[in-house]
Amino acid sequence: MDKNAGAGKIRDIYALKPGAPFYQKEFGFFTLDKWKSQGLIPQNKTLEELFGFDSPGQHYIGGLGWCEAEFDPWFEEKIIEDRGDHELVQDVAGRQVLFFKGRRSGFMPEYLSHPVKDPKTWSEQVRWRLNPATPSRYANLGKSISEAQEAANRGLMIVQSVVGGYMYLRSLFGPGELPYYFYDMPDLIHECMETWFALADAVTAKHQQFVTIDELYFGEDICYNHGLLLSPSMVKEFLFPYYRRLIANVRSRQIDKTRRLFFHLDTDGFAIPAINLYLEIGLDVMDPFEVASGCDVVKIGKEFPGLVMSGGIDKRILAQGKEAIDRHLDYILPAMHKRGGYFPTCDHGVPEEVSFDNYMYYRKRCLEYS
Repeated sequence: MDKNAGAGKIRDIYALKPGAPFYQKEFGFFTLDKWKSQGLIPQNKTLEELFGFDSPGQHYIGGLGWCEAEFDPWFEEKIIEDRGDHELVQDVAGRQVLFFKGRRSGFMPEYLSHPVKDPKTWSEQVRWRLNPATPSRYANLGKSISEAQEAANRGLMIVQSVVGGYMYLRSLFGPGELPYYFYDMPDLIHECMETWFALADAVTAKHQQFVTIDELYFGEDICYNHGLLLSPSMVKEFLFPYYRRLIANVRSRQIDKTRRLFFHLDTDGFAIPAINLYLEIGLDVMDPFEVASGCDVVKIGKEFPGLVMSGGIDKRILAQGKEAIDRHLDYILPAMHKRGGYFPTCDHGVPEEVSFDNYMYYRKRCLEYS
């Protein structure tokens, strides 16, 4: 029996138990500051208490990036040019980014340049920042491991988050430029991925000296609203060889050899074409199934009964009112509860357009299955 109630509910969902209570959580929020400014978030209540979220059942270990490569050292963040209402900034990932002056969040900035342009910039500016032997990379290892061991002792699942190969390459080359490099400089792409693997393998090996990893969670974002951003053949040639090696090595190093290792993929966009592809390397869990891109979790759940799923609640509908919320949830929640293997969350962060009242009504409906 699990020592932790939240972890127990998550393990039941990962076991695809039909009718298992939903684990109550949210993908994220873009509206909390607005709700707080309106006095709608009581200071004496946690979000768990306010929204009925379950106790944490997972503990995340970092050190391998998420949307960008895990550099050490990072690039110096600095203002390159004042452009009136905007400022051109070099960010910590070495990109030149156009921001509104004095603002760094709450909107999508414009990325004008990325750090890797050829083998020379890769070698001189980037590769050495991904050296797994850099001592400062492990400066906080003791604290990180202590927290992970304490969480494991309480029965929480241990999750190793990793920047996926596509997201990693995108942060190095840029989304518009990257596809050309697969054709023009394939050897450079392989060298970048070999470096990705070496770092991920070394860091996970450090962590696995002390804890068993329950889940490898890749931040990939390899889909847009019509499907994959790379062809399946490119994914198989440039990403999968390194993924297979990492997954195999992590499995071979587990302290608890009986523990199942789950492979979790996070990708926005129309994700269905990615499912069959990533099933080839053992895909177990996927999120967040964006409805605006054509993802229907009920239909996908029927087509892929062995897939654990999270997301698929249309954040736009939460802004429309209770009747629209009811129609949407009455389609999704009973079917997915009966199926099992599903976490009800929004299909991305809850936007500011969603009223507090509507969100509380949505949470009330989700809690009917708690």
